[in-house]
Amino acid sequence: MTRTKEQLIIDKEKLQSRLSEAKEALAAIRSGEVDAIIVPGSKGQQIYTISSADTPYRAFIEEMDEGAVTLSKEGMVIYCNRRFAELVNEPIERVIGSYFKSFVIPKDISRFEKALNRKEQNNKNAMILSLVNSLYLKLSFHTLPSYLQGNNCVLVATDVTEMKREQEKLIELASLLDQKFEVIKQLRMRLIEKKIDSDVEIKKLKNSNKKLVQKIALHKQVEADLKLKLKQKKKAL
Repeated sequence: MTRTKEQLIIDKEKLQSRLSEAKEALAAIRSGEVDAIIVPGSKGQQIYTISSADTPYRAFIEEMDEGAVTLSKEGMVIYCNRRFAELVNEPIERVIGSYFKSFVIPKDISRFEKALNRKEQNNKNAMILSLVNSLYLKLSFHTLPSYLQGNNCVLVATDVTEMKREQEKLIELASLLDQKFEVIKQLRMRLIEKKIDSDVEIKKLKNSNKKLVQKIALHKQVEADLKLKLKQKKKAL
């Protein structure tokens, strides 16, 4: 069908509007005002980051004091920073592609897998586990947004070995204090029992002394009576 003059004018205005938007977007990208662009596609909206936009963040991740790891839903290490490789004492190229649980002591693997398989993971989902190299790590789980490989999980690993060892020392000290307290308690009970026994013995001794005094007094009275009788007999003779 032949387009009318009015339709052609409308189409021209739409094209000019799109061209203006495209020019504005390019100007914003060139000036560094945007870090990424959203493009609609067959699988929904997709985000494309500008090549220079994530450079500062990558540098920050690589230099931070905590370990950073990206895991697949199966627990395979897709990415890790230098700090995490140092924590597990392995080269980065050996860490990437391995399974995270290979660095964890056997008794903590089950807890780790349960935490990894939780559907809703957030900053509050954290745990402390022990590595095979005797270090303790505090892991914070973070789920990536759906447009950033949402099946993957990001871990932030903090070395808490010193804190954990101090905690274990305090627990050991508390246990030792409990033992000493129990010993003191037993000694106190024995002293109380001895005191009770001593009080009983003292009471018995007092009763014995009282009876002895009574017997002595009685003997003295008998002796005085005998002396009196002897004296009376002498006078009678």
